[in-house]
Amino acid sequence: MKKILCSFLFMIIGISLFLMSGCEKNQESNNLKKITLGEVTHSAFYAPLYVAKELNFFEDEGLDVEIILVSGANNVVSAVLSGDVNIGFCGPEATIYVYNGNEKDYIQSFAGLTKRDGQFIVSREKIDNFNWNMLKGKEVLAGRIGGMPELNFENALKNTNIDKEEVIINTSVDFASLTSAFLSGTGNFVNLFEPNATKLEKMGLGHIVASIGEKSGEMPYTAFNAKKSYIKDNKDTLVSFTKAISKGLEYVESNDATTIANAIINQFPDTSLTDLASIIKRYKDADSWLDNPYITEESFKNLEDIIMDSGEITDYVPYEDLVNNIIKE
Repeated sequence: MKKILCSFLFMIIGISLFLMSGCEKNQESNNLKKITLGEVTHSAFYAPLYVAKELNFFEDEGLDVEIILVSGANNVVSAVLSGDVNIGFCGPEATIYVYNGNEKDYIQSFAGLTKRDGQFIVSREKIDNFNWNMLKGKEVLAGRIGGMPELNFENALKNTNIDKEEVIINTSVDFASLTSAFLSGTGNFVNLFEPNATKLEKMGLGHIVASIGEKSGEMPYTAFNAKKSYIKDNKDTLVSFTKAISKGLEYVESNDATTIANAIINQFPDTSLTDLASIIKRYKDADSWLDNPYITEESFKNLEDIIMDSGEITDYVPYEDLVNNIIKE
């Protein structure tokens, strides 16, 4: 009888300890500041962000960051303006368009992540020795007109001495539908982020032939943004957020592609570790990521030059209005 009572007592103690542990974890979780982030697409191009998420850099800063997909930069800034997300993650060109639309509580970029375009040109046919002149007279699916992918493609053409009028640039297909449109037979080439480019290649339905980022040059390609009022009222939270991003940038800088792939593989369940490591190496080799989250005035001007060349804007927008670096250089 005593043995039964002792066993029962130990079981009760064990259950109590388990419940107490769970309560402590819940309490710890409840103490984290909740943030919802809307990302423009889900790509290994944004590896430092996912490193910060998977290695608990956000939690270390007291934050619980939920990342949701909001395809297209125009949709991201709409979600920020409506309050559906706290932070947007997309190309800063979208914040310029909002600013020029005379929005009173406009959107500012407060931290950067990537410094060049992350797209790769995918050919329908296998090309062993690709050169950019092969695009002349061909149809290229390039995404929404005025968006960062399309703007950088035009700039890459310019930098390779190709008049954009010599290429059939198809801007009628929404960013999220580029892969499906190409698979349905539209276009000779399509510009895709990873892992979509590699997936097509693995399926034998496309062939990666060139990096657009290597030709288009440096600029704040994707950055974190929020409404001006949100930045003002949540400075401490955004400082913590940016510190976590900085740790993510440092991690991808100091580790090899396989190590990084292992850290973020849960973000890409449909991609093998080998493929993910190859994709990340491609982005590392292309020098895709910023050294730190600070967005310089020079890089922002480079972005505006590209937008002006395309005819989407006619005047420069003040750097100090659109960029509010939450952590100084």
